Amino acid sequence: MNKYFPVNINLKSQKCLVVGGGLVAERKVLSLIECEAKVVIVTPKLTAKLKHLHEENKIECINRSFEMSDLEEVFLVICATNNEALNKQIADKCLEDSILVNVVDDPSKCNFLVPAVVRQGPLCISISTGGASPVLARKIREDLEKEYGLEYSGFLELLREIRPEIINKYKDPEVRKRVFECLVYSDILDLIRNGDNELVRERIIQCLEK
Repeated sequence: MNKYFPVNINLKSQKCLVVGGGLVAERKVLSLIECEAKVVIVTPKLTAKLKHLHEENKIECINRSFEMSDLEEVFLVICATNNEALNKQIADKCLEDSILVNVVDDPSKCNFLVPAVVRQGPLCISISTGGASPVLARKIREDLEKEYGLEYSGFLELLREIRPEIINKYKDPEVRKRVFECLVYSDILDLIRNGDNELVRERIIQCLEK
């Protein structure tokens, strides 16, 4: 089994190609849009959702079968067709040209895998089984979604807001570390979960002054 290096990639404004126009392709396109990628899809047929995204100019659609020239200046490719021969042809060319490629449900043809993901604002938790069981990865994701709720998004936004103040105020790295630990290990998450905004501010002040 291959050992994969876990990494988060910034796809903002990067040209990403999706080959195929069915429901699986639709899910991949929506994920790429969420990451602000420049999405191009090539397919003779589109789902209703993909047609709508094209009409709203959220994706570019090439309404025909795939051609090798479609790979020009592409950063990442996702093959979401049920044509194994075509998927292999695309994957082989991408690997030859050092293009990131994922063939849905066929890890042997990929040089990267798409993990199951839990997102709460800036928080992103990725789950991968190395292609062994996407269903198990989905189950773990569902379990984590129950554990890490919307309060984590709110907490991270607060930490993002006060981080520059802490860095500017505390020059000693050890002191700065203790301030961040005080915040993270406090009851702020519970307070956010319960909507106790005044107490949240009080707790932040206590940690900064402590």
